[in-house]
Amino acid sequence: MTHNFRKLKIWKEGISVVGDTYKMTRTFPSFEKYGITSQMNRCAVSIPSNIAEGSSKSTDKHFGKFLETSLGSAFEWETQLIVAFNEGYIKEGTFKNFENKIQQLQKMISRFQGGLDK
Repeated sequence: MTHNFRKLKIWKEGISVVGDTYKMTRTFPSFEKYGITSQMNRCAVSIPSNIAEGSSKSTDKHFGKFLETSLGSAFEWETQLIVAFNEGYIKEGTFKNFENKIQQLQKMISRFQGGLDK
């Protein structure tokens, strides 16, 4: 069973995280270009990319594996957000806003994945 990823709210929210991440990481110190900046950007892109790739699979079981990877990337991204905050690259308000956004997306992906299992 294939899904149109462009119509999935989890994919749209993932794309939003990508845009926000790129804007945020542009403000990081230049010495982090190949460090946390690159890692956060790659993690952010991985979230909707895995949703899109999984949506093409012929079974929901296979789609679920890609959702699991997407969810893992979301948790990895959240950890990098904490590191960025602890290093003083972002202010507390920005941190809280992004923390809430990623946690909501994690819940959405988990619920969607749970719905596939039924």
